[in-house]
Amino acid sequence: MNEVINQLKSRKSVRVFEERMIEEEIKEEIINAAFEAPTAGAMMLYSIIDITDAYKKHELSILCDNQPFIEKAPMVMVFLADYQRWYDTFTYNNCQPRTPGTGDILLAASDALIAAQNTVVAAESLGLGSCYIGDIIEHCEEVRELLGLPEYTIPAAMLVYGYPSQSQKERKKPARFDKDYIVFENSYKHLEKEEHRAMYQRREEKAGHPQKDITETIQAFCQRKYMSEFCMEMNRSAEVYFKNFRK
Repeated sequence: MNEVINQLKSRKSVRVFEERMIEEEIKEEIINAAFEAPTAGAMMLYSIIDITDAYKKHELSILCDNQPFIEKAPMVMVFLADYQRWYDTFTYNNCQPRTPGTGDILLAASDALIAAQNTVVAAESLGLGSCYIGDIIEHCEEVRELLGLPEYTIPAAMLVYGYPSQSQKERKKPARFDKDYIVFENSYKHLEKEEHRAMYQRREEKAGHPQKDITETIQAFCQRKYMSEFCMEMNRSAEVYFKNFRK
């Protein structure tokens, strides 16, 4: 199998790292990989904050749903959807720019996430593990102050990197949904009730957890994720971030 495809198939989120620093040249390769990512209009609508300060790592570990492994990670980076840079450029050059809108920041978020994923692929190829931290969207007021974020930026993603521990290397990758439930031809397919049940049932079987009735599993997952306090907080924070782009 092609080595890149093989690494994509084997890659999984890593939350426990060896107590080993990442060599500076390796770190540079990972960061530089971000710059090679596709970008809308070659605008590079993102900025990257390399978190090296111990206090800020500690604070982020608390603000991001109290996850201590963030603080322990050798490398932590926040990827910003950034329209501030272009807005400032247009302003400095007397372009009379309009206020960035929701569409602008969504495009910037795409740029930021594509760049972030390039670093994930690069890290995997260099023997490092990584983990996305979606909780960076939470507690926007505190995160803004901690990172000095200007008006037209939103933290699209945070990633931690490091050399995975042996237990993480041996941990089984979580099962994915089957292709038939995810890939549709030409138009969206609205799955029927039984198809939804079959989709989750099949994933549990692949994970080695076959169940006679998947309903309780789905209900528990809904409460743990979708109905959770941290999801409610992420939605609140997103509203605060986005209001700047609706003026």
